Amino acid sequence: MTRPPTAAQRRVIDAADPVTGRLRGTEAQLAALVRRGLAFRHPRPPHDHFLTPAGHRLREAGPTAPPPPPRPAASGDGTGNGTGVFAARVGGEEEAPDSGPARTREVHSAWQGLLELRRMTNPDGSADRPCGWERSHLVRAAALALEAAGHPPEGPDTPGYRVRATPQPDAVAVHAPDTGTLHACAVTLERAGWQTGEHTDPRTRARYLLASPRRV
Repeated sequence: MTRPPTAAQRRVIDAADPVTGRLRGTEAQLAALVRRGLAFRHPRPPHDHFLTPAGHRLREAGPTAPPPPPRPAASGDGTGNGTGVFAARVGGEEEAPDSGPARTREVHSAWQGLLELRRMTNPDGSADRPCGWERSHLVRAAALALEAAGHPPEGPDTPGYRVRATPQPDAVAVHAPDTGTLHACAVTLERAGWQTGEHTDPRTRARYLLASPRRV
């Protein structure tokens, strides 16, 4: 890339799906991003365009120009983050989003999109092993796997899982209210391509999982 993207191209990049990197824009905008190495056109119908790893890095680096005015989040969007952008529940949020059918559809769509991202970005096209995006967003990726499998996250007044970062750069900690729930979370994560191990907190003696994305 010899020069930064135009303002219009930058808006397309910033509006990409945060999980899959799926892009929406004019044919000219998308073609220009492909030429710059920031996007690629999927070979299978409907031939959507997605961010490349370079495009994801540019998006996550933040805008280089003043952003457009924020759009108000739609009522009941189920995201719980006030931005209208999907975010998997990590557990322990002070304000829990709606857990109704709309949220279920959002989570299912995000998980299917992540599986497609695995197929597109893993060198062997595998969907049963975490991809680069998951390795750089460990907490969100693990939380999405758990929420998509139907595990309830911890709410203000309800027990459930909590996913937290750890000092280890390639692992997250998963906490649960009881041993049975912890074991069930381990099974789900292992089926989703993670490796897990159970540990004891030396201070509280509580059991927790240490989970990291499987590489092979």
